[in-house]
Amino acid sequence: MATKSLYQKQICNKVDDSGTFFSAGIPTKEAKIHLSPTVNTSHFGWLFIGDPATQQTFFKFIHRSSHSLKLAQHIICNSFHAIEQYTFDLSPQTLPIGPLDVQSDGNFWPQDSNCLTWLEQQPTSSVIYIAFGSITVFNPHQFQELAHGLVLCGRPFLWVVRSDPTDGSTPPYPDGFLERVADRGLVVGWSPQQNVLAHPSVACFITHCGWNSTVEGLVNGVPMLCWPYFADQFLNQVYVSDVWRVRLKMDPDGDGIIPRGEIKKKVEDLLGDEGVKARVLELKEMAKKSVTEGGSSSKVFKDFVRVI
Repeated sequence: MATKSLYQKQICNKVDDSGTFFSAGIPTKEAKIHLSPTVNTSHFGWLFIGDPATQQTFFKFIHRSSHSLKLAQHIICNSFHAIEQYTFDLSPQTLPIGPLDVQSDGNFWPQDSNCLTWLEQQPTSSVIYIAFGSITVFNPHQFQELAHGLVLCGRPFLWVVRSDPTDGSTPPYPDGFLERVADRGLVVGWSPQQNVLAHPSVACFITHCGWNSTVEGLVNGVPMLCWPYFADQFLNQVYVSDVWRVRLKMDPDGDGIIPRGEIKKKVEDLLGDEGVKARVLELKEMAKKSVTEGGSSSKVFKDFVRVI
C-alpha cells in the first residue's frame, strides 16, 4: 500500500517534532493524527508486536526505513491510481503498477485445491470465505467465538485454519463443531486464494486486511469484513472502510474479543448492504481498466521501463 509508506514517513516526522510521543515511538497518551484519513495513535502498526522493547525496536526500523525512502528516485507499488490518488499526488516518486497477480508457485503451506470443487457445489453468492494470512494466530477464546459465529450465520463457509508456525498446533474447535457444520462448511489448512475469491459462489471475505488480500478482494469484487491483527492492517482497515467504503468493521468487546453475535450481525449487515456491493464492483472495474492498454498502471509501467 503506497499510503502506508507515506503515512509512516509523515507519522515519523510528527514523532520527531511532537511532544505527544516518546522518542521510541510509544504514545504517552491516545490522540488523533490528522493525516488523510485520520489515524488513532493506538493503531500504529508497531504497537501490536510483542512487548514494549520489541515495539520500540520495530518502530526504530520503521523510522529508519521511512527516512531511507527520501533517497529513492522511484518506489514501485502494487496499487493503482484510482484507489490512492491522494497519496500519488503527494508522492510522485511512488509509481503504481498494480493490481499485480500475486499468485506464484511458492506457498507457505500446501494448498488444498479440493476446496474449489466444494465451491462448485454451493449456490451463487452464498459462501463466507474466512482467511487471515500467513502470520495471524488467534488465541483459543477468539478462535472458538469465530467458530460459534459461523454456526450462528447459518450459511455455507470456507474457513482457512492455518497451524501455528512456531509449533504446528491449532486451537481446539468447540465440542461437536465440525459435525454440526459438516453439511455446509469446509475447513482447510491453506487455499488458492485468488481462485477462491474469483469463484461466483463466494459472497464475502472475512480478512485480516493484509494488503495482498485487500487487493485480491477488490480485483474480484468481493465485499469484505475487516478483522485486522497488527502492523499496517489497521491502516488498511481505516482506508478501505472510511475512504473506499467497501468493507464493514468488526467491533470487539471490552476484553478485545469479537463475540459470536457481532460476527453474525456484521455478516448479515454486509450481505444486505447494496451500497458496499455496488462500490466494490466499481473498484473491480477500475482495477481492470488500470492494467489494460492505456490504463493508468499500464502507462506508469511503460514510462518506468523507458526511464531505466
